[in-house]
Amino acid sequence: MTERHDTASIEADAEVPLIRITRDFAASPAQVLRAHTDPDLFERWIGPSDVTTRIDHWDARSGGSWAFTNVREGEECRFHGCFHEVSPLRIVQTFTFDGWPDGVSLETLTLTDLGDGRTRLVATSLVDSFEGRDQWLASGMEVGVNDGYAKLDDLLASLD
Repeated sequence: MTERHDTASIEADAEVPLIRITRDFAASPAQVLRAHTDPDLFERWIGPSDVTTRIDHWDARSGGSWAFTNVREGEECRFHGCFHEVSPLRIVQTFTFDGWPDGVSLETLTLTDLGDGRTRLVATSLVDSFEGRDQWLASGMEVGVNDGYAKLDDLLASLD
């Protein structure tokens, strides 16, 4: 395990019901993309530290779809979506929590090469209302984001 992990910046947009997450990683854009598109890698880092993730379906390509289940103390939460675009520096996908099927978000993940082996990830989640956005923000999502990205730091350090 690495000794220090950065914290993601999580911001609510004032103009549209959007959440913006920004985080830098000590890895190339290709490595960060691989960790988001390879199901074996993705399930190792996504979500809070006390959650185990199981990939149920994964087709990470433009036009593909995905589904995974988070398990915590025997309780399961399922998520699914569609990949609209998967390219070397960008992923556009939908994201739905099965427990809230009307709460679909459109997510865009953009990777910027900062040079010197570092990448900036900016992820935006656009939801259908400010109320929905505020529910996400109040859900404790920052724990899952920061725990997951700390695990991603460790995973990226182990990739060749």
